[in-house]
Amino acid sequence: MSFDAAAAPRYDELARTTTGPAGAAWGVFGNDVGTLNFMTPQALVRAAGEVRRGVTFSLNLATTEPDPPILGRGALDHHRVALDGGGFDDYYDAFFPQASSQWDALSHVEHPLHGFYQGYDVAAVTHRTHPALGIDQWATRGIAGRFVLADVWGHLERQGTPLDPASPYGITADALDEVIASQGSSVEPGDVLLVNTGWLAWYRRLPTAKREELSAAGLFAAPGLDPDESTARWLWDHRVAAVAADCPALERMPFDKSHDDGFLHLRLIPKLGYAVGELFDLEALAADCAVDGRYQGLFCSAPINTPGGAGSPANALAIK
Repeated sequence: MSFDAAAAPRYDELARTTTGPAGAAWGVFGNDVGTLNFMTPQALVRAAGEVRRGVTFSLNLATTEPDPPILGRGALDHHRVALDGGGFDDYYDAFFPQASSQWDALSHVEHPLHGFYQGYDVAAVTHRTHPALGIDQWATRGIAGRFVLADVWGHLERQGTPLDPASPYGITADALDEVIASQGSSVEPGDVLLVNTGWLAWYRRLPTAKREELSAAGLFAAPGLDPDESTARWLWDHRVAAVAADCPALERMPFDKSHDDGFLHLRLIPKLGYAVGELFDLEALAADCAVDGRYQGLFCSAPINTPGGAGSPANALAIK
């Protein structure tokens, strides 16, 4: 039997939880899959009905982008092996699954006070034969449902108040409501929320020297979701199943990893069990949505099935 999203506690009720720290959803779903439980079979059937034109958009950067890599990740080294009789096999060195368009697994972030989602510790998530909270939790079920694109970049452009992609602009819960309403969209339980900040489109147009500067900088300024608790409350109370953006960290940068109010990841991943995506290529999808006026469709993603993996390339498609 699938999970009943309507029966889940509201965000503010999680402050009185007895199964984990205040504000945590530990034990809510009865498994370690996290918020993907909101993606019920019924929600997927509804999502399939959103396909009207049969147009597919890949949301994936090349595995060699950003170039050079950012946030301390390495550059993929692609080797070709010639086969007898012609053709090639290949293999990778320095393959960072989270260097490009990516999902963060629930083992990606440890809360400084409470540990990993569901209370797991380092020994559990690094267990040799049965690691907890790996990306395989999602790979074996897939990520499929309805997407809603919140085109923050496009909305602010139309308002005459363009977003500066080189700034730490924080997208608040109120801003999400405003953007989604302006599009004539709505968010339903089990949806994948895609947030277009315009950062990736801006990055693509940068000269090499500026890209190298960002690569060397570590935590540079970039837009994204605001780390205020109201953002986590909005996502949870809307029963969003997964959230992804085109910016480097989903949330604005720089951030402070030491406490919940400085790092939205701490609320979303170890406390609530969210599927978080970053560096999704949303430029072509956003342009199409602006033309046809429909900001929703079918979303499909197949993370790599690496037991205990802390993340995966996105392998994501949007279908309209």
